[in-house]
Amino acid sequence: MDSLITAAARALATGDPLGALNRVALREDAPALALRGIAMAQLGDLVRAKVLLRMAERAFGPEEAVARARCIVAEAEIALVSRDLRWPANALTAARRTLEDHGDRANAAHARHLEIRRLLLLGHLDAAERTLARLDPTSLPSATRTAHELLVAGIALRRVRTRTARAALARAERAARHAGIPALTAEVENASLVLKTPAARLIAGGAERLLLLEEVEALLSSRSLIIDACRRVVRDARKAVSLARRPVLFALARALGEAWPGDVPRSTLIARAFRAKLTDESHRARLRVEVGRLRRELRALAEVSATQRGFALVPRDALEVVVLAHPIESEHAEVLALLADGETWSTSALALALGTSQRTIQRALDALAAAGQVQWLGRGRARRWTTSPLPGFTATLLLLLPAPLPTAARLRGRGT
Repeated sequence: MDSLITAAARALATGDPLGALNRVALREDAPALALRGIAMAQLGDLVRAKVLLRMAERAFGPEEAVARARCIVAEAEIALVSRDLRWPANALTAARRTLEDHGDRANAAHARHLEIRRLLLLGHLDAAERTLARLDPTSLPSATRTAHELLVAGIALRRVRTRTARAALARAERAARHAGIPALTAEVENASLVLKTPAARLIAGGAERLLLLEEVEALLSSRSLIIDACRRVVRDARKAVSLARRPVLFALARALGEAWPGDVPRSTLIARAFRAKLTDESHRARLRVEVGRLRRELRALAEVSATQRGFALVPRDALEVVVLAHPIESEHAEVLALLADGETWSTSALALALGTSQRTIQRALDALAAAGQVQWLGRGRARRWTTSPLPGFTATLLLLLPAPLPTAARLRGRGT
């Protein structure tokens, strides 16, 4: 390995892509192509970066398995940042195993972090947590250790464990300072803002107020019966009943929770649950059926009592009933939550992350675009969607997505 390649790799590892390009910009050999690709990714030109990395991968000989594996890992991170969730995950797994077999622990750990980030974007929180638990960050370089702690914090935020998240972010800040990479330090600072911005809205006793994530955690462990519109569950400190697949029942539960300790007229419940402007006997009959179903679902938590004009919610053990809602509510809140990460998404990636059809996503995007809430770039199959982050709010509870996800600022290939 010549001195220019070594110097360029060192520049990339310290977050200096322009310094790396100054050394290898005119070279076409495989190591130079790989380093140029990583530098272009750090500078934000992901399309050119992908082309260069594929050229480098083809240029490396069969005896240079480690170098090829590093190119695949860098390409996988570009795919992840580009929200190309259909990129073959098995290729990343094979590259990670090659790096492990050849003793490249730092890049193998980086590959494992990419696998975990993909699991988080797809909503596989348990699998991501198990995979992360198998990694020991103590002997890793500072930049890789920062990424590890950001993932720990991201999972803790999704679990609404603010103390764990705060400790992980503090460790990430120390590791980022030791790494001396400005983009990495800025990333940790941005991630820490999640704990300082409103994450949910509390509705109780006819009043509303915004809650920080720490206050949400305290509420979840209190003696309140919580109608949780962020997850569409009804819970107290000991039990939770999911109504995520029962939208009518959840609409009834939320209406009853917002009115507690009072009751809700039948006409109001019909309008909220069935979206009916005019009611007739069929609506009233259906309401009786749905209230009966709600009683069965919530029997361990509360009673739904009939009153002279409607129904009321009576908790069994809880001291009060409250509703926990998104800071800003929208018909397509889940799509907005994903787009608010600042990256550009394709409809196929959004559908994969949300577990729904592309046609459903397209209808949601069309509605959001008509309202001026999202914008698109490109045409046809190359079209990507994005929006600005929600001003003054964190999207942590919108989808329970990890806010502090590493970005392409750390794409690297030590010694490639």
